[in-house]
Order: sequence, then C-alpha cells, then structure tokens
Amino acid sequence: MPPGGGGEVFFSCPVRKLLKPIQLTDPGKIKRIRGMAYSVRVSPQIANRIVESSRSILNKFIPDIYIYTDHMKGINSGKSPGFGLSLVAETTNGTFLSAELASNPQGQGAAVLPEDLGRNCAKLLLEEIYRGGCVDSTNQSLVLLLMTLGQQDVSKVLLGPLSPYTIEFLRHLKSFFQIMFKIETKPCGEELKGGEKVLMTCVGVGFSNLSKTIK
Repeated sequence: MPPGGGGEVFFSCPVRKLLKPIQLTDPGKIKRIRGMAYSVRVSPQIANRIVESSRSILNKFIPDIYIYTDHMKGINSGKSPGFGLSLVAETTNGTFLSAELASNPQGQGAAVLPEDLGRNCAKLLLEEIYRGGCVDSTNQSLVLLLMTLGQQDVSKVLLGPLSPYTIEFLRHLKSFFQIMFKIETKPCGEELKGGEKVLMTCVGVGFSNLSKTIK
C-alpha cells in the first residue's frame, strides 16, 4: 500500500509475434460478480466490514456474488497500512467489467471508513455496468491500442461512453500510427439498458514483434 509500498510483482508473458483482429460487439448480460477485499497492517475485521457493506448494495441485483478476503500481517504486508476492494462482473459472453477502490495513504487526506469504501466501490461497479460495452472505462485505451497493433484486418469493439483519457489516447494513436477509428453511436435497445454505446472500428497497422524468447 502507498506511500511506503514494499510489495513485489512478478509478471510473465509469452512472446506473441502477431495480434489477431477481434470482433467484440455483444457484451451479454451480467451473470456473476467476484471480488477481493484486502487489508494490510490493520484489523482483519476491516476486510469483513468491506464485504458486508458492498454486498448490501450488490445483493439487490444478482444472487451469484462471492467476495474473498485477504489479510496480510508482519513482514509480508509491506511498509504501510491500508485496505481496499476490487470487484469484477462477468457476463454471459465472457466479458469482464471491473472497479477498484483503496483507502487514502497514511497521512494523506481524510480517513476512510471500510463501510463507505465498500459501498462506493459497489456503486463504481454499477456505474461501469451502466456504461456497458465489452470493456470497462479503465481499459478502453488498452483494447484500442491492441486493435491498432493488430494484423491488417478489421477489428470491432463495442464500448460504453468514451472516457476523457480514451479520447486523448485516440489522438495519440492518430499521431503515432496515423490510425483513424470509425466511431458509430449505438442507441440502447430494449435488451441493453444503460449509457449510449459506441462501436469502434479500425484496420490494424500489421505490427510484428521482432523479439525472441531467451533460453
């Protein structure tokens, strides 16, 4: 947790030579919600309080909810106290919408109650579900970058309302790759309630990865 940190992340990824074009146009309906409430260098009870408060909102909409708790103490817990919640909603078509919230760093800003954090994170997830699309607002720019770097074929993805970050990112893609996306607004039908949807279409630049696996 900030500001002291002290954690370590091991990231491994296979080397891909080419990125395949994608067609993600039907997000489906939400079928289950999973989450992780985590706490370090605070009372273990805080994670349980976060789970109860978030479930008090989410249980009104769907029965299949499971939020795990993860409490670390001692040398494994890093250098700063804190807690947070990460929620992921999965749809019938296998797309994921996520929301995450963490407490303010020690000595910065007002103290956050676990109950407030749980409720606010649940509302953030409901906001992402309302916005809809096949990718949540945090990862819109990532999927557009991968579409740009894909093979010279058509890729399509249905997104919710574009975030300000994504709009600026599209300008960067135009500057770097001379790629212009075709943007079509899709009004919500009877099946899909929520925000106005945007269908993003582009032809990839055909980027090829030159790196090799080192043995």
